[in-house]
Amino acid sequence: MSLAGRALNAVERIGNRLPDPVFLFLWLIAGLIALSLVGAGLGWSAVNPVTGDRLVAQSLLSSEDLERLIIGMPRTLADFPPLAIVVTIIYGASVAERTGLFTTAIRGALLNAPKALLTPIVVIVGMMSHHASDASYVVVIPLAAVMFAAAGRHPLAGLAAGFAAVSGGYAGNLFPGSQDALILGITEPAARLIDPSYSVNIAGNWFFIIGVVLIFTPIVWFITDRVIEPRLGRWTPASGSQAPASDSEKAPLTPEQKKGLAWAGLAILGMIALWTTLTLIPGSPFVDAEAEPGQTFNPLYRSLIAFFAVTFFVAGGAYGAGAGTVKSHRDMVRMMGEGISQLAPYIVLAFFAAHFVAMINWSGLGPILAVNAADALEDIALPAPLLLIVVVLVSCVFDLFIGSASAKWSALAPIVVPMFMLLGISPEMTTAAYRMGDSVTNIATPLMSYFPLILTFAQRWDPRFGLGSLMATMLPYAGAFLAAGLLMVAAWVALDLPLGPGVGVHYEPPPPAVAAQEPISGGVAGPHSPPQPAAAPTMR
Repeated sequence: MSLAGRALNAVERIGNRLPDPVFLFLWLIAGLIALSLVGAGLGWSAVNPVTGDRLVAQSLLSSEDLERLIIGMPRTLADFPPLAIVVTIIYGASVAERTGLFTTAIRGALLNAPKALLTPIVVIVGMMSHHASDASYVVVIPLAAVMFAAAGRHPLAGLAAGFAAVSGGYAGNLFPGSQDALILGITEPAARLIDPSYSVNIAGNWFFIIGVVLIFTPIVWFITDRVIEPRLGRWTPASGSQAPASDSEKAPLTPEQKKGLAWAGLAILGMIALWTTLTLIPGSPFVDAEAEPGQTFNPLYRSLIAFFAVTFFVAGGAYGAGAGTVKSHRDMVRMMGEGISQLAPYIVLAFFAAHFVAMINWSGLGPILAVNAADALEDIALPAPLLLIVVVLVSCVFDLFIGSASAKWSALAPIVVPMFMLLGISPEMTTAAYRMGDSVTNIATPLMSYFPLILTFAQRWDPRFGLGSLMATMLPYAGAFLAAGLLMVAAWVALDLPLGPGVGVHYEPPPPAVAAQEPISGGVAGPHSPPQPAAAPTMR
């Protein structure tokens, strides 16, 4: 067996032995408790250069922290920002998904794609389909194969292009959505470990994710048309497929579906008009006239969570009314309930992730480690682009073993985000680097949760197409994505490009407060804990 084959087998063996992410967090919490005992005993400390507070490690088995943990357990979960954000958006997105809006819009875009532009349209639709959650995998990828076959091209090339866009291009999109809300919702409390006033909004990576689409689309186009399809050879139906496509996949949109899409389009335009009006009216709640230049529209950006939730709900209802998939308001309520029920695994994970994040804060170890690590890195004097390249690579390695993006970021953010803030890099830039690394290796690891499903899709066209075939097909995309991703992150920092509206690459701390006279522990006040100093880091 080749060296590459042995390496892939080793990755698969190691990954299969890892526990579920829930138990990974349990082990992390146990290790954190032990480390807090050591840190408190040895008197580990650091001075927060932003607030001037002296942070001292605190034992998580102290009476105060046990009270926070046990009595404040419901509040700890309720205060975990990503949970509320995701639930809010899912209320609307579940209606749009279950009425058929997402699926029909994706099918309509691909069915009407010009033959000459089929590959780039598949790629752009695949990246845009991230708003549709799991539908992106079960609709875009098999439908891309059908469209390629209908155009006389090899269906497995279409499947590869769709898989590369949906999974390898996971960091890319033209508009922020639930994934942005989830990941950036984890970033904010991590940033507040250093700067309690720091605020992150859903548009914090908007320009960056558009950049991913613009850069990754020609890469997938070139590799699909010039590398993968020639390697697969000419496609003929006699080459072994048993079930090339179902009638439903090839069928054009029905008049009812077209009517539903038209109504949904009008609903979306209406929501855009409403938000624009609310922004332009005197005394708008979306405009902070007293804010510093560049921060005036921060309330508008933070309102995008509500905007997407309400827009998905209204557009989904409009599509359902036009297409006949919604008969009464009770159908929409049922769809919302079904969407929340599918969120159950994430809610379970969020309980443990919330406590891990909170306990890092209570112990003070997160900011202490960040301050000391930042000092060490500052002494080395590595340039910012190189530092963020390390974040991309670490994220790539983690992605080989742990599929959940939120689980990995919940564990990494409390250390990485504060550390890079102290080096002058904004939390949004660190988040963007993490997201890039989390995307590029998805398509190359058999441990990715949808990998067996994609293999099943492929075997509909070629029963001999095995696991190794799929990995060999996707590795050129993964390698190109990694190289492009590293260059993109480095160039973004070097050119100091904006990441989103009012969000830059660099972090400039507010004027430091006078250092506290007495050392304090970094933490979040629980519902029954004594009052904390006003300047102490907090997390909501």
